[in-house]
Amino acid sequence: MVRIGNGWDNIIGDEFSKDYYLRLREYLKREYSDYTVYPEMHSIFNAFRHTDYDDVKAVIIGQDPYHGEGQAHGLAFSVPEGVPVPPSLKNIYSELRNDLGIPVPESGCLIRWAQSGVLLLNAVLTVRADTAGSHRGKGWEILTNRAIEALNAREKPVVFFLWGNYAKEKIPLITGKQHLILTAPHPSPLSAYYGFFGCGHFSKCNEFLKANGIEEIKW
Repeated sequence: MVRIGNGWDNIIGDEFSKDYYLRLREYLKREYSDYTVYPEMHSIFNAFRHTDYDDVKAVIIGQDPYHGEGQAHGLAFSVPEGVPVPPSLKNIYSELRNDLGIPVPESGCLIRWAQSGVLLLNAVLTVRADTAGSHRGKGWEILTNRAIEALNAREKPVVFFLWGNYAKEKIPLITGKQHLILTAPHPSPLSAYYGFFGCGHFSKCNEFLKANGIEEIKW
């Protein structure tokens, strides 16, 4: 049985005993045994561990983890300290600088965002090395959709960052009028110039939180 160690256990804990997750677990056992899979097993649920359910102010939804060696550590778009900043995160940092004037960090580790209330949630939580999308459709999406639905059910407002078409597919799950949905193209170098740059999402998020009496995120 998976244990997150905070309020998420009460929110998604029952999912880990359901048939779909038990099938996913058996699949992952084989994958981790036969292939190199990222992130390492103890880091799979880091997004939930670093940002408790009640502490979530914003959600940034990614697709699946980085599939290069040493990059994935359970937080969407983030890499561990000392790992070169990936291209999409470089573009996120550029937009953050242009939007809020925050200098571009040298580190690609976003744990500080997570601790400030940003749930960095990939829709799929594992991936086979060098094979993007290899663990899609195996059951992870059911679990992460449950998490999004649980946040949607909260009375306390949440800001949902949906970058790219894959993330925008989550819009039907977010029905609460108290929440803010921010959409833009993906920050990948292939699409960032088609509307991600200049979207102003970081300032819009903090303005929304402030207007609702919630402490702004320390980006």
